[in-house]
Amino acid sequence: MIPTKFFVTSGKATDPISSLNAFDAALVDAKISECNLVSVSSILPPEAEEVQRVPIHPGSVTFVVLARMDGDEGEEIAAGVAWTWEAKHRFGMVAEAHGYMSREAITEILEWKLSEMARLRGISITEKKIRAETLTVPMDNYGSVIAAVVFIPPAMKYG
Repeated sequence: MIPTKFFVTSGKATDPISSLNAFDAALVDAKISECNLVSVSSILPPEAEEVQRVPIHPGSVTFVVLARMDGDEGEEIAAGVAWTWEAKHRFGMVAEAHGYMSREAITEILEWKLSEMARLRGISITEKKIRAETLTVPMDNYGSVIAAVVFIPPAMKYG
């Protein structure tokens, strides 16, 4: 079960009913709401290729590295993922972060996390890529932001 393709997506939403509904709406915004998401840790296989978002068959068990933050009215929330490759492309790494913060803050935290992951492994890395969502939740609403690295199911035909 080694994925050979992945894409990165994100979404944000508000809902007056519940934070769970806001989260569901954020998944709709990210176009991954019809998948059965399974969170995994943060390593990209060496042969994995980043591609544009693709539709995934409804109900597919789909592995993701997911960052999620929910919030209440008036709160500024953020979630993001960052990814990079080991310099010789032996594998890649993904960092995720979430919290009550601005886009600038989440970006800085994601960069720090990737740098620390590389330091712990004693490796050099390539360019850091980042995808983040932020939202100030409006009055009388719940909010949710997500960012995800989505592994395309290996059995799925791509293209």
